[in-house]
Amino acid sequence: MGDTIHALSGILLKAIPTFLIVIFLHFYLKVIFYKPLEQVRRKRYEATEGARKRAEESIERAAARTAEYEAALRSAKGAVYQAQETLHRELQEQQAAELLAARHEADAVVRDAKTGLAREIEATRVSLARESEVLANQIVDHILRRSAA
Repeated sequence: MGDTIHALSGILLKAIPTFLIVIFLHFYLKVIFYKPLEQVRRKRYEATEGARKRAEESIERAAARTAEYEAALRSAKGAVYQAQETLHRELQEQQAAELLAARHEADAVVRDAKTGLAREIEATRVSLARESEVLANQIVDHILRRSAA
């Protein structure tokens, strides 16, 4: 067993320079290679995250502007609808006024026509009464002439 320990100690003694080289290589690579690589990765991550955050902010601003434009559009549509409703109401009032004026005019025409018709009826009655009197006289004359003959 002493030989084994002695052989093992010899192997360990020969492994110390390799072990030191590996430790040195580890720190060397950490300082020379991994630290700059980590800085580049961090900068890239920050740039990527910064771009992502700027994109999100841009999207939020665009959404806010879209909401503003939609609100303005709704407001404009409301104003247009209100103007249309006002115009429609005015047109209905105008039509109602024109209809009322036409009714009054038609009533006046009907009244004038009734008055004229009443005059014509009266004139026709008077005329018929005269003509019937004349015809009655002619009939009486004709009958008296026949009975006298």
